[in-house]
Parts: sequence; structure tokens; C-alpha cells
Amino acid sequence: MLEPKCAKCKPKYCSQGIKDESLLPSFCPLKTSKSLIKEVKRKYKTKEIKNFYIQAALTEKEAYDEKEAREKGRTVPVRPRIREIAEFSKKIGAKKIGIAFCSGLSDEAARASSIIEKHGFEICSAVCCCGAVDKSELGVPPEYKIIDPQKFEAGCNPLLQAELLNKAKTDINVIIGLCVGHDMLFTMNSQAPVTTLIVKDRFTGHNPVISLYTKYHKNIV
Repeated sequence: MLEPKCAKCKPKYCSQGIKDESLLPSFCPLKTSKSLIKEVKRKYKTKEIKNFYIQAALTEKEAYDEKEAREKGRTVPVRPRIREIAEFSKKIGAKKIGIAFCSGLSDEAARASSIIEKHGFEICSAVCCCGAVDKSELGVPPEYKIIDPQKFEAGCNPLLQAELLNKAKTDINVIIGLCVGHDMLFTMNSQAPVTTLIVKDRFTGHNPVISLYTKYHKNIV
């Protein structure tokens, strides 16, 4: 079975419902993974996934102006992501939402907490440096510290963030600006489903997509 490389397929035939295999690139899953596609389709009918997926689809629909979509065939967005998180959480019956955030985005985390609370949710939040553990105690070589190898430097603690929110029995956890790698460790150890509101990108002010758009970043490798 060839490995999928969908990013290299410009027409994205699958989004058009085209079934003419002669048009498909050799790496297309519609050619190479037919049995897998059927197997996965069955999973969407299972109890633990069915409602979750349907409510995600409804949240997606409601993110666009219904009249514009129906009458003009245009997708005009009407909600930011933070509102989508709140609305989806309501649909699946969530009551308590956890926020795992970077200390460098404390203001953003506070504002996000306030907004989500106004939608009726209980908020639990855990900052990246919770526990006040020096990086060296977590196995990080002193020379890997950012400022001074000899001084205390709090290590990001995604495992503790996850455990604190696990103990709080959150229904959904939201990442706000965790570092690359730390976000993965948090997600791996979170018992609740995880979504991301803000990704960490120090260079672009946490707007990584700009590096894909502007000519000033085109030589970034």
C-alpha cells in the first residue's frame, strides 16, 4: 500500500466526489486503500464516535452564514474558533473545560477563560510551569537552559498539567500556546479530548500560518 501524499494533489478530487480512478494520482487512498476506507467508515457508527462526529459536523455548518450558503452557495464565516469550541462543548454535553496554557500567554488564557465561562462552563486551568520544578530535575542538561545554566529555570510540565486536569475530571481540554513537543506530551496524557485554540509560534506572534503566506518568510527552512 502506497503512503498517502494528499498535500501533493492539487485538484483534491475526493472533495468533489469524483470516482473516476483514471483521474486520481497513484498515491490517492481512493486507489490504494479501499478496504481501509470501508473499515474506517464503520467506526463512525460506533457509540463512542457517532454523536461526537455528528455534533462536530453541525458545529462546522453553524460556523457559516446559513442564508449565504443556501441561497448563494457561498461559505461566509460567522464565528471565531473560541466560539466554535464553546458551541461544540455544549452540543456534546460538556460541563467542565480545562485549559492548558503557556505562561507567556497568560493574558490570552485569562481572556479565553472569561469568554468560555460566559457560555456557562466551569473552567479549570493549568499553567506550563506548574509545580515550580527546575529543568535539571526533569532530566534536562543544564546547558539546555535558555538563560543561565546555574540558575533556577522552571521547566514546562505538560505531564503535571494533564494530571491536574485529569484529577479535575474535565470533559474537554484546550491548549493555549504550549511548546512543540510539550503540546504532544500533554495530549498523549490527557484523559479528556484535546483541541487547540492557540499554537506556540514565537517568531510570528503565535500566527504560524503567516509563514506560509508572506514572501518575507518564503526562505524559512
